Amino acid sequence: MNTLITETRPLSIARIRRWLRAPVVGRQLHLYGKVESTNDTLGRLARSGAPEGTVVIAEAQTAGRGRLGQPWFSPPNVNLYASVLFRGALALKDAPIFSLIGGLALAETVRDAGATPAIKWPNDVLVDGRKVGGTLVACGARGDEVDYLVLGVGANLNVDLDALDAALGPAARDAISLRAVTGREVDRDAFAAAYLNALNAWTRRYRDDGPSAVLEGWRGLDILTGRRVEIRGAGSRFVGRVAGVDPSGRLVVEDGLGGRRTVTTEEILPND
Repeated sequence: MNTLITETRPLSIARIRRWLRAPVVGRQLHLYGKVESTNDTLGRLARSGAPEGTVVIAEAQTAGRGRLGQPWFSPPNVNLYASVLFRGALALKDAPIFSLIGGLALAETVRDAGATPAIKWPNDVLVDGRKVGGTLVACGARGDEVDYLVLGVGANLNVDLDALDAALGPAARDAISLRAVTGREVDRDAFAAAYLNALNAWTRRYRDDGPSAVLEGWRGLDILTGRRVEIRGAGSRFVGRVAGVDPSGRLVVEDGLGGRRTVTTEEILPND
């Protein structure tokens, strides 16, 4: 399914609220036509005192980013680009768990929309081995404590595959849209509300039950544990086998001698 779609019905705060059931996430909703990035926009609101649960959604981004600063293709009026603000006691070292929380919420929403998702650590949600979306965490910190945390999401909902090919080139073979998978247009308002509902639920589970509940859910969708990978970062290279994640959400990789190291920001490549 790669019929050209230039845009779908504009997003609507009123329609999102029709399906929104989250008591915290979405208590304030800001909808923009175009921003540089929803994470940057919400970061400014956070520094101005916006409350936890504030959400920024945009029809388009001009400088959307993925992990490691990679550009995120953000065409107008077809996908979901959103960021959610969290506050509360959290050590900076534990912030990566929110990448897992965001991935779980997105995967759950993709599943409910009719696809079968998987998660590639830390933030890629895949369908049929191709990326349909991802999350990105940004923090404001005071010493070793998080002052505020912004969790961004980008999800390919109705973008056509020709547009992905034109924008991404060879990398488009690793990307997909939910519409291309299911064969039907995605209601973006309903999808946005479902994602915010799921994000509220997973965040509450984390705060009530600790990281174990998140890790249990995440392991059921994880596709890296047990696989050989190559880790690249800061001019170094390391090959090992993924042993899982630690309670803070960092990847644990084991070398051939049984030594272990944790990975937070490095690039992860399959090495099977």
